[in-house]
Amino acid sequence: MTTPQLILIAGPYRSGTNGDEAAIARNLERLEEAAAPIYRLGHVPMIGEWVALPVLSGLTEQESESEDVMYETASRLLRHCDAVLRLPGESAGADSDVRIATELGLPVYFDADDIPASQTP
Repeated sequence: MTTPQLILIAGPYRSGTNGDEAAIARNLERLEEAAAPIYRLGHVPMIGEWVALPVLSGLTEQESESEDVMYETASRLLRHCDAVLRLPGESAGADSDVRIATELGLPVYFDADDIPASQTP
């Protein structure tokens, strides 16, 4: 591998939280903890919620209720990514990310140690 990749970090965000804001925040922290190892390998980490949350806050209530903005944003974002890192834990959204990545022929990693380092400084 010679160029840095954009790697989507997929894992639980809302899953298993029953809407508890503190639990959701902890899930986001776990997703974000995976960002630094990807960066250290010479790649660009990406989390769908980093994109979806600002989009969601700018939509009307009717717009946000008409579709699942989180899933749709991740689906659109995946078309710009080079790979996915799937973190442990039950998550329909992360499972969907893996399915889409597989359909697109993108590598799916289940451990950051399996991600090859970029050769570009």
